Amino acid sequence: MKIEIGLSNEQRAQIAEGLACLLADSYLLYIKTHNFHWNVKGPMFNTLHLMFEEQYTELATAVDEIAERIRALDHPAPGSYAQFAELTSIKEETGVPKAEDMIRQLVEGQEAVIRTARNLMPTASDAADEPTADLLTQRMQVHEKTAWMLRSLLEK
Repeated sequence: MKIEIGLSNEQRAQIAEGLACLLADSYLLYIKTHNFHWNVKGPMFNTLHLMFEEQYTELATAVDEIAERIRALDHPAPGSYAQFAELTSIKEETGVPKAEDMIRQLVEGQEAVIRTARNLMPTASDAADEPTADLLTQRMQVHEKTAWMLRSLLEK
């Protein structure tokens, strides 16, 4: 059935492509945060274990919202590790870094998601795609706040 939502096929494709990158970044950050939740140790264990759980739980909801927005634009949402690895700007962690390095990596991941969302904003705005622009604004707000909270833990 033909889609008539006020966005051209080209606009929907461009926005869905950008959202696929946002989904990949968000999913990689989810995996990294969950990994660190499981493997953190040291004097900040309890604080970080609980904080990381809150963060990966929030990201689990976010990836679903992003994927559903892609589907609402009538494009397939990427859903495999191979696709995410190709689309993400976040470096995977295969080791178990020290707690402070975990925090630094998560700050970098939060900031990467912010940049990906911010880079898509002009495309969504130019197309008058308010639902996507709203989603991007919400994601940037969450990630900016989370990055600030994580950076605060690194202050001496």
